Amino acid sequence: MEISFAYWLPIIVIIIAIILFFQFVPLGLWISAMAASVRVNIVTLIGMRLRRVPPHKIVLPLIKAIKAGLDLNINQLEAHYLAGGNVDKVVDAIIAAERAGIPLNFTRAAAIDLAGRDVLEAVQMSVNPKVIETPVVAAVAKDGIELKAKARVTVRANIDRLVGGAGEATIIARVGEGIVTTIGSAESHKEVLENPDSISRTVLAKGLDAGTAFEILSIDIADVDVGANIGARLQIDQAEADKRIAQARAEQRRAMAVAQEQEMKAYTQEMRAKVVEAEAEIPRAIAQAFRDGKLGVFDYYNLKNIQSDTSMRESFSKMIPPQEGEQK
Repeated sequence: MEISFAYWLPIIVIIIAIILFFQFVPLGLWISAMAASVRVNIVTLIGMRLRRVPPHKIVLPLIKAIKAGLDLNINQLEAHYLAGGNVDKVVDAIIAAERAGIPLNFTRAAAIDLAGRDVLEAVQMSVNPKVIETPVVAAVAKDGIELKAKARVTVRANIDRLVGGAGEATIIARVGEGIVTTIGSAESHKEVLENPDSISRTVLAKGLDAGTAFEILSIDIADVDVGANIGARLQIDQAEADKRIAQARAEQRRAMAVAQEQEMKAYTQEMRAKVVEAEAEIPRAIAQAFRDGKLGVFDYYNLKNIQSDTSMRESFSKMIPPQEGEQK
């Protein structure tokens, strides 16, 4: 067993070393590059492994670029990868731009890619413009009728403004704002329905692509629908609000009248109490007059007779019906 293990040990070590060598050294990739007439030093490939850069993500795009006639080197591609860029997409974008006659160098393409833009899509959009469809935009004309419009915006990517330029959301927002302004300035909704292209002309003349990464080629109104009568609805709401205000004021006046009535009732009860209190003092005053000798018996009976006569007359006056022309 010892002899057998000692015999196989060097073979196993050699096999493991060969596997590790081919695993660490991309020999097949180096052969592919040499076959494509792309000179890549094997030491450079080993250095990529040490820098944790997948060699195939650098060498394969380099082969593609050299075959397309681009003047690129491996250091540019590796630096862009280490910066977090997509090397393959940048190379494809430069090749597509060169075929389409669009001036685009590696530095510009790498900057666009690192800015978060899809540089290949931007080049394709420069060749084949893109149609952006806006959501339904509702606006009210001066006659109070609501119109709902939908537009299709044909844009082309502007390579020079891709870095730092606004995106599709800004285009959609500006077009929507232009539609609202155009419809809102129309005297009647019928004018807009008769000439929907007036919206396109007005909006396109505003230069909405300023500061964006696109160039607006055309704005086409896809659909215009009549919505609700906003003017009438606002008038109804205003009338309802006025009605509630009037009701509130009437309720306030009624509450004030009720308060005044309650106040008068309280005042009347207070006066009645004072009258009752004053009437209660009459017997005491009469008794005091008797004691002081200021009132005699005959005087007292005369007073009672006068009071009885007055009460009787008041009773008769209530029993006699009123004559014509007299108030009840």
